[in-house]
Amino acid sequence: MNLLVDTHALLWWWAANDRLSRRAHTALRSPANRIYVSAAVGWELAIKVNLGKLDARHVLADFPAILFDSGFKRLAIAMDHALRAGMLPRHHNDPFDRMLVAQAQALGFPIISADATFDQYGIERIW
Repeated sequence: MNLLVDTHALLWWWAANDRLSRRAHTALRSPANRIYVSAAVGWELAIKVNLGKLDARHVLADFPAILFDSGFKRLAIAMDHALRAGMLPRHHNDPFDRMLVAQAQALGFPIISADATFDQYGIERIW
């Protein structure tokens, strides 16, 4: 199954943080799943690092390699994703999360996230 992962879930996975739900953990480690990380996640991480809100500069330096080593696939932002994100109802104001919703809708991917606001968009959320 193809799955999209939200930024916090990805960070919690890498940190082996117990805030990651058992269901999300199982989905991330299952060899039957293909885990996709959106360019929006990289963008969000870079902004948070640059603002000093996240101490993860070392992750950014090798982000593509870290994704590869984790067995995760990169997902680019396509024009139809951008247009869809811009036209979404305003249930969520975070532009990164709105992009993840748009990509999940466009591709039919469930999203791994603790954010229940995603449920208002009619996408499957794994948590």
